[in-house]
Amino acid sequence: MNMISRRKFMAVAGAAAAVSVLTACGSSSSTASSTAASSSTASSAASGEAAEGTAVSYVALCCDTGTIDDESFNQACWTAVQNYMGDNCQYYIPEADASDEDRETMIRQAVNDGADTVVCVGYLYGASLAWAAEQYPDTRFIAIDVTQADIGTDTIPANCYCITFKEEQAGYLAGYAIAKDGFTKLGFLGGMAVPAVIRYGYGYIQGIDAAAQETGNAVEVNYYYGGQFYGDANITSRMEGWYTSGTEVVFACGGGIYTSALEAAIKSNGYVIGVDVDQNYIGANGVADGTYSYNPFITSAMKQLTVAVESALGDIDDGEWTTIAATNGNFGLEEGDYVGLPTAEDSWNFRTFTVEEYEAVKAKIASGEIVVDNSSEDSVKPTTSDLVKVTYVQ
Repeated sequence: MNMISRRKFMAVAGAAAAVSVLTACGSSSSTASSTAASSSTASSAASGEAAEGTAVSYVALCCDTGTIDDESFNQACWTAVQNYMGDNCQYYIPEADASDEDRETMIRQAVNDGADTVVCVGYLYGASLAWAAEQYPDTRFIAIDVTQADIGTDTIPANCYCITFKEEQAGYLAGYAIAKDGFTKLGFLGGMAVPAVIRYGYGYIQGIDAAAQETGNAVEVNYYYGGQFYGDANITSRMEGWYTSGTEVVFACGGGIYTSALEAAIKSNGYVIGVDVDQNYIGANGVADGTYSYNPFITSAMKQLTVAVESALGDIDDGEWTTIAATNGNFGLEEGDYVGLPTAEDSWNFRTFTVEEYEAVKAKIASGEIVVDNSSEDSVKPTTSDLVKVTYVQ
């Protein structure tokens, strides 16, 4: 099979409802020496016993650029590994300017430290995976947001399982919902212009346009890539300029870059849309401790990262590695609730847009009645009606 089973999705979906506190396993940066695995299971894995049919004993997470506590992409994947492995895991964080060789070094460290299964997060691992899959044929690789094209081989390596998501569908739902809710001054703040982020933004514009045509409201959208997955003073200043000029809501899409949009939003009583996981709790915690006077998170465009990673590890333990190895599971609404918006009461902060309206448009995507274009080329811009004006900021 090339998709996560519905049974496993339902079994672990509850664990993905919130990103857990980072505890337990070890950590390493790309420049620091890693902590050696101490368990006996890790020692056996290091001796090359991660062959077909062998259960998972020690997992390494090689992260995307950013931080392990980015409250988004890296953290969601780390939560999955921790949930499944307990203490038998470790993570590795690359430097911001990491090269393919640096990523190869992290993978080498992971295998030397005892990992029989390595989870690589982000399409930038593509070239490194081509090398690693050949270098370590007895090691299993789970590649998140990585495709065959990213790896650059004729086929997906036999010891690699790629997991991708239909981010354009989640972006569409976020854009449709926010425009149907009556907001007309919107923004998109992307991290780096990588395929997954591009798809989020591409779907976002399509959803805004669909809602604008239904409401008849003219909508303006500022669109910008910060070139990194973390916030800083320069990006915050740009976001402050957006909000003070009338922007009401910004879709902050790119790991920790949301911090700049959030900081700017609360100065102007503006709002943000979270990404990858339900980030409502960030605003809720801020209200609880007095940091914010209101919750600035209206919603989040989510993909079930934690579910996907846990399920892949479960497939291995169930003896199903050969059914997913060398394949690309690409998950969206046609396959189940793998992307979407959070519908819990505490996370539903729209003014008038209802859960029922959301479920209706989501069902149309799942059935194929609505087809969301999934371009991941930044040079290709979505076509919009005359009601939507998008300003692409350089």
